[in-house]
Amino acid sequence: MTATSPTASASGVATEAGPIDRSALMGNYAAPPVTFVRGDGSTLYDTVGRPYLDFLSGLAVTSLGHAHPAIADAIAVQARTLSHVSNLFGNTLGPEVAATLDRLIGGGVDRAGGQVFFANSGAEANECALKLARRWAGSGRFAVVSTWDAFHGRTLATLAATGQPEKQAPFLPLPDGFDHVPYDDLAAMDAVCDPTRVAAVLVEPIMGEAGVVVPSSDYLVGLRQICTDRNILLMVDEVQTGLGRTGRWFGFQHLGVEPDVVTMAKALGNGMPVGACWARAEVAAAFVPGDHGSTFGGQPLAMAAVRATLAVMEAEDVPARAQRLGAVLRRSLERLPGVVSVRGEGLLLAAVLANDFAVPACREALEAGLVINAPRADVLRFAPSLLVSEADIARATGTLGRILARLVAVFGSAGPGGPADGPADGPPIGGADDAE
Repeated sequence: MTATSPTASASGVATEAGPIDRSALMGNYAAPPVTFVRGDGSTLYDTVGRPYLDFLSGLAVTSLGHAHPAIADAIAVQARTLSHVSNLFGNTLGPEVAATLDRLIGGGVDRAGGQVFFANSGAEANECALKLARRWAGSGRFAVVSTWDAFHGRTLATLAATGQPEKQAPFLPLPDGFDHVPYDDLAAMDAVCDPTRVAAVLVEPIMGEAGVVVPSSDYLVGLRQICTDRNILLMVDEVQTGLGRTGRWFGFQHLGVEPDVVTMAKALGNGMPVGACWARAEVAAAFVPGDHGSTFGGQPLAMAAVRATLAVMEAEDVPARAQRLGAVLRRSLERLPGVVSVRGEGLLLAAVLANDFAVPACREALEAGLVINAPRADVLRFAPSLLVSEADIARATGTLGRILARLVAVFGSAGPGGPADGPADGPPIGGADDAE
């Protein structure tokens, strides 16, 4: 698929107008297989007006679908009113949004009693958390423990926290003070959490880029106990899992765990670049004026988008929708040829395949008008809009079923990593993932 530049037809739908010149862009992204110019709900449209059913939501970002009228209207009104004043001055929206997030952290009814810092991305939210941990712990206690295969961002500090050596290698040396242990291994975490050195543990409640990996039911509970016993902060990265996607407002709420710090982004503004770091009040108090900041963080334009997004999420009860529709999607995926298991929670699911054909499956799905991605060679990830319909799920899984049936015949079912009869050339569609 060649990227093309759009022109508007009489109907307002973009039509093909020749190749797009990408020579002025840095080469840190692979050439896109398709260029999208418009979205509506769960549907994207390319440069020739062809529709695609979006079951990735821009990596779990557009959780209320594309061009949601309430969010679009809120942004437009705010853009005509006041978009930015810097953090030298106040605005009326930031405090309101922070109070709503604090209430959702508490479960949706009562305030949790924490405080919020606003940033522009998940990486920046995690960067705030890392700095806050060091400021809170004081001199000498600077280390942060995270897990192998985790993803926490692409700034130098969050890349150091990210447990993926292949992403780190080109940028060594990274900042000191970051240790990694296997995910879902309480014994390994217990062994490394020296309270004289470690300030915090940073963990995803479900690992998204690693292939939607769900830990044992006692994992977060055990981490909470280790951190409590040693006066170490438990920081939960909810950048992908937060705001209803897993069937609760936040992933940690499934187990009743109370974190010290929670980071979020992605779905927060339904496409507006915004992130947030929440911390218990006594932890947040470690920051004093001048310790941390963001020029654009908490600006009125972004806050208007967040306020509208959260209002729709609460009105639609998106956690309940994610539970109900996630169960429908799970059952549908489990019946597909070549799928050996389905893991995840709510509407963040992964289909584990019988062989390493996730990459060609993604490619063929895109050609058939379905957007998904492959975080691993044998894993397909699904993160549709939280307002997705059962009809959309039926269409998506019907399309995918036909593709997988053919690929099983070509690749066989020797199991992940087993011999295959066909090549899996090219990178995963969207495999670079979560590029914050």
